[in-house]
Amino acid sequence: MNALTVGERAIALDKDGYLVELGDWSNEVAAALAAAEQIELTPEHWEILELLRGFYQEFQLSPATRPLIKYTALKLGPEKGNSLHLNQLFKGTPAKLAAKLAGLPKPTNCL
Repeated sequence: MNALTVGERAIALDKDGYLVELGDWSNEVAAALAAAEQIELTPEHWEILELLRGFYQEFQLSPATRPLIKYTALKLGPEKGNSLHLNQLFKGTPAKLAAKLAGLPKPTNCL
């Protein structure tokens, strides 16, 4: 099992780098996960991560790309809820990478 060190804590990660315990997530953990992916989180990233965490609370699953785009468009408008915007923020894999950074499970229909 992999681990991510955040301050004094060792956070358990699965083989794909997702949190083993969803309760381990924090802003600091998200920033450390992002740094491991060579991403510096901007306010636009945080907006999507918070949106994703709300989606997970509501539906108990991590959305695949199309539902993520639709949900983002519904909540934040079409200028943010489109594949171009999300792909730019999350290196071409928005559903998988955003879920990872938001501390959520890997979307089930993502390879």
